Amino acid sequence: MEVRSDGGSGGGGSLLKRFNGGDNTNNNNNNKISRSRLRVWLIRVCTAILLWTVIIQLAALSDNHNPIRLNPSSSFLLQPIHLPPPPPPRNYTSNGFLKVSCNGGLNQMRAAICDMVTVARLLNLTLLLPELDKTSFWADPSNFEDIFDVKHFIDSLRDEVRIVRRLPKRFSRKHGFQPYQMPPVSWSNENYYLQQILPLFTQHKVIHFNRTDSRLANNGLPLNLQKLRCRVNFQGLKFTPQIEALGHKLVRMLQEEGPFVALHLRYEMDMLAFSGCTHGCTEAEAEELKQMRRNLWPFKVLQVDNLSGVLITLNFFRYAYPWWREKEIVSEEKRSQGLCPLTPEEALLVLQAFSFSNDTQIYIASGEIYGSNRRLAALKAAFPRMVKKETILDAAALQQFQNHSSQMAALDFMVSIASDTFIPTYDGNMAKLVEGHRRNLGFRQSILLDRKRLVGLLDMYQNGTISWDAFSNAVRRTHETRMGQPTHRKLIPDKPKEEDYFYANPQECLCDGTNCNNLLGPALSHDSTSKISGSTSLVQVSGAQLPVPYSKLVAAYHWFQTQGSGTLH
Repeated sequence: MEVRSDGGSGGGGSLLKRFNGGDNTNNNNNNKISRSRLRVWLIRVCTAILLWTVIIQLAALSDNHNPIRLNPSSSFLLQPIHLPPPPPPRNYTSNGFLKVSCNGGLNQMRAAICDMVTVARLLNLTLLLPELDKTSFWADPSNFEDIFDVKHFIDSLRDEVRIVRRLPKRFSRKHGFQPYQMPPVSWSNENYYLQQILPLFTQHKVIHFNRTDSRLANNGLPLNLQKLRCRVNFQGLKFTPQIEALGHKLVRMLQEEGPFVALHLRYEMDMLAFSGCTHGCTEAEAEELKQMRRNLWPFKVLQVDNLSGVLITLNFFRYAYPWWREKEIVSEEKRSQGLCPLTPEEALLVLQAFSFSNDTQIYIASGEIYGSNRRLAALKAAFPRMVKKETILDAAALQQFQNHSSQMAALDFMVSIASDTFIPTYDGNMAKLVEGHRRNLGFRQSILLDRKRLVGLLDMYQNGTISWDAFSNAVRRTHETRMGQPTHRKLIPDKPKEEDYFYANPQECLCDGTNCNNLLGPALSHDSTSKISGSTSLVQVSGAQLPVPYSKLVAAYHWFQTQGSGTLH
């Protein structure tokens, strides 16, 4: 019997072929499934990477474009808030263009910008991006956009006022147009601007305010205008991302070392020359400061004497800066009136009188101290943890801000606001603006020195009239009500320069409604502090125990618990 192997083989081959064919089909299906799964996996991975990248970028953008917000209960940690989208622009017919040239240092210009935005809103004007002072003592060439976030400034305020970067071409100098220039009257209310300034825009479509310092009254303005001043100050004026990034880094480095005191030591050459204060200086330094107030080169005028008819030569000195117009200054008289900044040595005694321990971290918020390290030596010896931005940050980080005093001042401004305790040795513009910001952030502790009283106490202690204990106790008692507690501004009719500055205590912005009497106690002068009696409570100030009237402490605490952190409503 013949066995046909090919048939068997063919049958087996057919089965094998069918089997292999089925295996190939399954493999193809499996490969298709694997490729499909791989494709889905790759899509998911790419999507996750893309989303993570977007999140990181948004976080970085949030850090750069959100203002500092200090959480009162988190030991002054920086916590940026997330701003809502810009409000819709206000629709109004503009009465003209307002051009403003700010004068002074960073914080004087900051207050002026707030005032000019408010004036533009009151008169329904279009505001040009403010010009900053480049001719003052500091000779800082910075423009507005070098210090402040322009886009945020324009967008965040567009529901109140229209702000533009430049004039339309028809109002340019190339077309022969010259704006009308004038300085508005200082400390003016809304009636002055409505009755005397607004009519000028019917004749001059562009008006240039060539001076802007203190051109709006502290008091007597409508509530909506006062709150707009606060809104510009606390929300509209935000530093550039570069300044904010370095300021945040500086604050973080300080906070990592523990609580710190920001000492605004305004013992700088420009302040001493401007004020005529030379206490503690050598004769050579006093002469240098005196000459700085005047040009080093005198000028001569030939004049015929009325009596003799003889031609005589009159010698004159020009002031180095036109606004330094005061006559010859007697330094000790000004000091006795409390009109001079404390010297570094005097500041040291005051810190010790408040019982700050020698391991307290002290940040010097200022420019170059007059006399440099020689004048800071005693302070450094007593407080070894005394630092400045120049000693914390490396030179490369500060390089872009060198020779730009306003940008350097912005860093000190941020640190001073974030400090556990702020102590200004002179009530200049920075001290006042920082004080107002700290009130807005929940009445953070600011020791507002009564220099007139302190000078007398310092002299008595140093000449041996009173003991250290008597000096220290007197310093504490003097400042019981000068710790940044809630209070009304002091009003002095017809003397706006002597009353409390709006930006130091913007009381209208620190509570809801128009009546803040439940929050704010009466404004207390130095004379009234001696009449305070009753229980006191000790409050911790970065190592110092300071007596605070119990009623004030309870009132402030009650308000803080019920109203929040004192933010602008």
